[in-house]
Amino acid sequence: MHVFITGGTGTIGSAVVTELLGNGHTVLALARSDASAHTLEGVGAKVLRGELTDLDVLRSGAAQCDGVISLAFGRDYGSPDALAQAIAEESAALTALGEELVGSHRPIVTVSGTPWIPGRTSTEADPLPTDGPVGDRGRSVNALLDLASRGVRGTAVRMPRTVHNQGQGGFAGLLTDQARRTGVAGYPGDGTQRWPAVHALDAAVLFRLALESAPAGTAWHAVADEGDTVRDIATVIGRRLGLPVEAVPQENFGPFGPIFAMDQPASSTHTRDALGWRPTHPGLLEDLGNIQP
Repeated sequence: MHVFITGGTGTIGSAVVTELLGNGHTVLALARSDASAHTLEGVGAKVLRGELTDLDVLRSGAAQCDGVISLAFGRDYGSPDALAQAIAEESAALTALGEELVGSHRPIVTVSGTPWIPGRTSTEADPLPTDGPVGDRGRSVNALLDLASRGVRGTAVRMPRTVHNQGQGGFAGLLTDQARRTGVAGYPGDGTQRWPAVHALDAAVLFRLALESAPAGTAWHAVADEGDTVRDIATVIGRRLGLPVEAVPQENFGPFGPIFAMDQPASSTHTRDALGWRPTHPGLLEDLGNIQP
């Protein structure tokens, strides 16, 4: 399959490109810069130059390929306004890609987050939230899945709060960055809230499986660890950086503060049973041992 991918140099995207190329697929990847183009070409992908906001370029990429994986997201989401703009850009891109595929029955796989359900572990059957700071993202993903009725094999791989590789990435990576800036390995709330996690290399396998065989209109959970407590995550970070571990106000984490404070475990039982996905790489707490002081 010849696959058009956006976001192909990110933590998830770079792993997905390698996974696709290693399993007989070819890749056309959107590249926003010379550096990105060089990286992508270096691993064997072909490059289409453009930004996520270049909707005609996105349509061209989708038209040339047998399937699409949409992973690109704005690089600036440190404020509520920046996060809202990044979500709006992603939504417009998904709309353009989906419309290009209408009637073709070709696959498009997009990324979203695992939902949080008060009092229990979320599953693939739970709907995405459509309110709160990332509610618009849920609506745009739902709109893509609804294109099943118009001949698009759209699916969503829901990612946990931390997608990690060599101790970096995701919410845990943001905690690490904050710890380096402030001198404290801080966590919001009482630290007992749980975050799901997955290694980027395991997530990449699921994107490939969804592209190859997942039915239209379905959602899947790329969850290896159902829920590590935030205090345990911060404890490993503090130990690796030689910093004290303390509870801090959730406001210290900007627009992500309310999300950081939520207990949000997630299951991938259905995904494993239906698609045969089996995570094999280190879990989050083990992988955080790669953080360099």
